[in-house]
Amino acid sequence: MTQHFIVIGNPIAHSKSPKIHTLFAEQAGIDISYHRQYCPDDEASFTAVVEAFFCGGGMGANVTVPFKQVAYDCCLSRGGLSEHANVAGAVNTLLLDKSLLDKGVPVTQALYGDNTDGQGLVNHMSSLGWPLAGARVALIGAGGAARGVILPLIEAGVTRLTLANRTLSKATALVTELSSASATIDKHQIETCRTADLSGSFDMIINATSIGLSDDKLPLHDDLSCQHAYDLMYGRALPFLQHFAARGAQISDGYGMLIGQAALSFERWTGHCIDVEKATAMLTESTEK
Repeated sequence: MTQHFIVIGNPIAHSKSPKIHTLFAEQAGIDISYHRQYCPDDEASFTAVVEAFFCGGGMGANVTVPFKQVAYDCCLSRGGLSEHANVAGAVNTLLLDKSLLDKGVPVTQALYGDNTDGQGLVNHMSSLGWPLAGARVALIGAGGAARGVILPLIEAGVTRLTLANRTLSKATALVTELSSASATIDKHQIETCRTADLSGSFDMIINATSIGLSDDKLPLHDDLSCQHAYDLMYGRALPFLQHFAARGAQISDGYGMLIGQAALSFERWTGHCIDVEKATAMLTESTEK
């Protein structure tokens, strides 16, 4: 029997998710249908799309911009959330809570939201051989992308995390909020500073801003250095990575994170674990042809 999945977004035509999940299904030996689903940018439309999909027999949905926060609110009022989704305040993976369905709860009240973005990042870094346990890490940005990766980084054993943002108050407020949302996050373990003031040597520096998609550059201090630099963006040459590559750092964009978070979503839905390194190699090869 074909299992049905979608990715919901606006815009959505560019999404690589159908190709990625189709490859996963081939690896797992199951039959799936995975489609892009455009949705008008408002909460009522999103809720209508989600309810129609799951009431029609859908198994799982991915959520991308601008709906991750809306999906969080939807699950908060109509079902449940994983700790990662609750702390991130955002959902990228939707499924149905079978325990609620078994109790006779209607489909529309049994949504379950997860956020696999941060764990996808951590898993990709591990596959690159970049050690996180005991690492000193700087994270640039205090928006939704940063919010989604802080808990997984701390769970991975990062010793010290420095959160840098253009506006210091936003970084400080985020740390306070996340430490209140999770017992795992100790606010004393996280330093904050303005991006322009971030300096010194780190094991790893992560860019969680979208500035690399434009021609703008981050105001990086001359004294800032690292062994590994990671940009959550992908799909083009990224000035952040070029900056640190010129200074001898190992670098990576976020394409591996994209595949990693997708693999975790696929596992949540189907129970099948994916060989992410093999899938990444196949997807990269097909993209280069």
